[in-house]
Amino acid sequence: MRSLFSLLLLLLCSGACFAKSIVDITGQRVTLPDRPQRIILGESRMLYTLALIVPGNPAARIAGWPADMAKYDAQSWRQFTAAFPAIKAVPQLGSGALRDLNPEQVLKLRPDLIILPRLAKSGAEEAHFRQLMQQVNIPVIYVDLRVDLLNNTVPSLKILGDVFDQPQRAQAFIDFYQQHMDKVRDRLASYHGAKTRVMLHLHLGRRDTCCTTAVNGNLGQLLAFAGGDNIAAGAVKGVFGEINPEQALAQPPQVYIATGMADADNDKTLQLGPAIGAGEAAASLQKLLAAQPVLSQLEAVKNHRAFGLWHNFYLSPWHVVAVEFFARALYPQLFADLDPQRTLEQLYQRFLPLNLSGTFWSQLPQ
Repeated sequence: MRSLFSLLLLLLCSGACFAKSIVDITGQRVTLPDRPQRIILGESRMLYTLALIVPGNPAARIAGWPADMAKYDAQSWRQFTAAFPAIKAVPQLGSGALRDLNPEQVLKLRPDLIILPRLAKSGAEEAHFRQLMQQVNIPVIYVDLRVDLLNNTVPSLKILGDVFDQPQRAQAFIDFYQQHMDKVRDRLASYHGAKTRVMLHLHLGRRDTCCTTAVNGNLGQLLAFAGGDNIAAGAVKGVFGEINPEQALAQPPQVYIATGMADADNDKTLQLGPAIGAGEAAASLQKLLAAQPVLSQLEAVKNHRAFGLWHNFYLSPWHVVAVEFFARALYPQLFADLDPQRTLEQLYQRFLPLNLSGTFWSQLPQ
């Protein structure tokens, strides 16, 4: 405790030169350094978004982060660290959860800014951490790249563009993002047919019980934006919830969509991502659904309108591709000209410092 107190005094006495203020995603106005150089991220998977707007090594100004990308998306972690080996040297703070951030470890890294993600649920640990940082004059800001995606993605991109001195690059991606989102929205505005009933199943194969889903936020919000009539909407009031097999049978979906992000050596959950081939992804979906006694009997599955989607689309503005995928899966004729694969290729070519590889969605083979 004495060492923590000493660090607090040191930071209080040697604060950075604060030169600008921004309004973060919570509406809080925060004063921060003009060019912060030692930034702590509340989750390393913010790297997906930083890579869109920061040229070169997107982690060049990162002083520390949790190990969530290495833990939950080893495929992308390997891809980023192969392109930028220096990323491996960024200190890791905890195993992956925001609540695991240790204030003493953070202070030892002498940060001049902390960027935290808005979560579906926040706890007392997060509030305590933020209070401690504010006491020693370390600015803390929030962005939202995972909960209220439709309302907070563009403002969060603008915040990050400002923080990392890349407002023009941020705006270029915003223009790209908005163009593709508007196409789906405008097409649906002129559609007056019945909505397609859909079941969204998060992490197919991870649990023995069925089924975790999202409704009011996250991928569930994007699914609704793309015109989906989510069969869990009446039962789930929050962002995440559970739908049991009986509910799925009582409200049979016309389309079934599962998510996953497993490596090729993990045959227990759905294999998708930058290191997975198309054949592996399709075989994984087929095998896992065949092992589900109730899901395998759904008409959507029998009619081969069952799909897999890379789960980590939910965690960054890359989700614009997921929206196009949803729209095409739900209304194949209405969106016959929509090509999410081409959009993904453009996203990589224009904005990311990586080469596109792998498979990010699949369909149950005929």
